[in-house]
Amino acid sequence: METVLITGASGLVGSYLSKKLIEKGYHVAILGRKSEKDTTLQKFSWNIEKNEIDENAFENVDYIIHLAGANIGDRRWTVKRKKEILDSRIKSAQLIFQKISENKQHLKAFITASAIGYYGAITSDKIFVETDNASDDFLGETCRLWENAANNFEGLGIRTVKIRTGIVLTNQGGALAKMMTPVKVGLGASIGSGKQFMPWIHIDDLCNIYIKALEDNNMHGAYNAVAPEHKTNSEFSETLTKVLKKAVWVPIVPAIIVRIIFGKMAELVLNGSRVSSNKLIKEGFQFKFPDLSSALADLFYSNRL
Repeated sequence: METVLITGASGLVGSYLSKKLIEKGYHVAILGRKSEKDTTLQKFSWNIEKNEIDENAFENVDYIIHLAGANIGDRRWTVKRKKEILDSRIKSAQLIFQKISENKQHLKAFITASAIGYYGAITSDKIFVETDNASDDFLGETCRLWENAANNFEGLGIRTVKIRTGIVLTNQGGALAKMMTPVKVGLGASIGSGKQFMPWIHIDDLCNIYIKALEDNNMHGAYNAVAPEHKTNSEFSETLTKVLKKAVWVPIVPAIIVRIIFGKMAELVLNGSRVSSNKLIKEGFQFKFPDLSSALADLFYSNRL
């Protein structure tokens, strides 16, 4: 039985991915803060700020999936918050690398989360692919440094995969729950121009991408984890109301209001470009939910998740 060590396992993606890995016969262990509530999984603790980690965490580990990172959309991007976002991603990866290097431990793969924020908070006609450069804004710089920390593992001869993730759709909270709130009361607001794209992915497909990254030795480097269907903000809102069978009045939330409420973080929702998943598809990945209608229908009307 192969062992997978997961950081950030208490999050939406980590908790669901852990269950899927166990179902497939993997032994799953988690690495997190002592304060995090435990599950039935084997748990090891670390303190990123103090550069401390349980040395036993890496014993007999075959793979590491690194999902840890402060929620980038949780609150305003103050100077302090930006540092927390960066440190939670970069210092955590550096700490793992330090211990793996010291122990001279050879992993079969190191797989890290990243984000489509790599390409920046912009709206353009361009369809971004994995070979494009990182943006020079806060999101782009965060993802670039995040991935650079992961690249260190390649120097140890460890296969390294970086999953650039879009908006994750799940019925257990997250972004979709926030989008549903106005729809339930008869509002299906588009934000700003409504023309910005919203690259998204069903949580089932995202977890299957991570599993493919574990099992497919040909996977290495960066991959865009987004559905192949492109939807603008207004199209997303329209599809959401149709699937929920809601008759709604669809106003527009002006960009200036969004900026007053969210500050610089407003760029997360006011901008967005298309992102290609063709690299994944060409390497044999098949999306279970390639279009938004089927993804939402599954989340709302099935009891699978």
